[in-house]
Amino acid sequence: MVLNHPIFKSKPFLTLVSLAKEEKKEIYLVGGFLRDFVLGLEKESLDLDFSVSRGAIDFGRRLANKLKAGFVILDRENGCSRVVFKDKKSNRTMTFDFVDFRGATLKEDLLKRDFTINTLAAKIPFDDQPLIDCCGACSDLKKRIVRHVGVHSFDDDALRILRAFSLSAIHKFRIFQKTLELIKKKKESLRPVAGERMRDELFKILNVDRAWSTITLLDELHILEIVIPQVRIMHQVRQGAYHHLDVWGHSLETLKKIEELIDKLKNDKDIVKYLDEEMSGGRKRRQLIKMAALLHDIGKPQAYEVKAGKTMFHGHERIGRIICDEVVDKLKLSTREKFALDTIIFWHLRPGYLADNKILSARAIHRYFRDTKEEALSVLLVSIADQRATRGPMATAESRLRHEHVSFSLIKKYFEMLKAKPFKRLINGNDLIKKLKLPPGPLFSTLLNSVEEAQAAGEVTSKTEALALAKKLVEEGKAKGQKVSAKRSGASPKGTTSQDTS
Repeated sequence: MVLNHPIFKSKPFLTLVSLAKEEKKEIYLVGGFLRDFVLGLEKESLDLDFSVSRGAIDFGRRLANKLKAGFVILDRENGCSRVVFKDKKSNRTMTFDFVDFRGATLKEDLLKRDFTINTLAAKIPFDDQPLIDCCGACSDLKKRIVRHVGVHSFDDDALRILRAFSLSAIHKFRIFQKTLELIKKKKESLRPVAGERMRDELFKILNVDRAWSTITLLDELHILEIVIPQVRIMHQVRQGAYHHLDVWGHSLETLKKIEELIDKLKNDKDIVKYLDEEMSGGRKRRQLIKMAALLHDIGKPQAYEVKAGKTMFHGHERIGRIICDEVVDKLKLSTREKFALDTIIFWHLRPGYLADNKILSARAIHRYFRDTKEEALSVLLVSIADQRATRGPMATAESRLRHEHVSFSLIKKYFEMLKAKPFKRLINGNDLIKKLKLPPGPLFSTLLNSVEEAQAAGEVTSKTEALALAKKLVEEGKAKGQKVSAKRSGASPKGTTSQDTS
């Protein structure tokens, strides 16, 4: 096979080849890049791995100096360095990792790699030499199999257990049966692996179109509960008549339904742009939304109660937000990702409550977008998937249609608001101090929110009217001997029959 790729003609790669010749260094291109090249895949990232007979750190440093590129030592003990070059013309970043042989020869090095499909190698310079395949990589690529290299593959790095599933999901390969058997034996070794390393493999899985099937397999093998221990208590928690599945079965079904929903919306440019927004570290919002779908009812086991023969989960969204923070901490997610998950889980019931109202008021719509902020669309998508995953005897077609009508109308409203001029309050805290002579305090937030809702509903249209309403609310509160309180939606209303709380 002729190795022909634009990166091989780039300045960084040609400089690498020149330096290798100059120093008569034994260097091989190995791993994932060659695997994807054979599969005919074009990757967004230009990350190349090289095995070096010896002196990988020093070679990387000298190459970085020649290219005036970034350089970092990844692992001094095992001889591993990284060169990062940013092409100013294309604005693309190339990353070259160099590591010393993990053995006396290249073959010994390749035999210590994780899976056969990652064992291809090509000597630098290529000089029309055939690919080096000593582990049956090409055969397994053709058969579309993820197969471990040796019996000690998972002993060298337990994270490879998760990587087997991420590779399987990304490439739609099946995991070799003997590899699965070895994974079952070795899965407990995954527990001490750093959370951020497990996170990266999990998010690779969540990035594929049908993550549901891989997540389900991880659950069946009791590996998912090692990555996210909090999901274990969700198993076999029975629900009320609105549901046809237990809490965990419903959560998996919600993940499946949101993937189906995302697929159906793939031609909507606005939604795709929203889903593909990077949240942190290259992780996209679509991956986080899928995690939220999986965890949206994580608070139900603790909220479970039976009253008058009726199963209820009041407050599970609040409990779920707290539990989700534990997941965030374990997986080392960013502050922005934490806020997004918290918002989706805490407000995932809101669209259902809005749909229960015969009339969707301007005030209610304003409160929804005020509370959910930039995750407003995320909440709606999870809510739609949640509702579609609920098919118990009391879940009627009428309520389903109403829910979807309201949710999709709010999605349309969300994008209309993005294109419109930003909402600007008629009054602020300074106005309350100067005009109404009020001392700063917690009352300000309540007053401003109440006036803002009236403004959104078109009930006040000027600063004078806004101040008059604020003054009236203060006087009414004093007359009643209580603080002013704005009506808010989102908490479970008394007597609710919402499918998510019963």
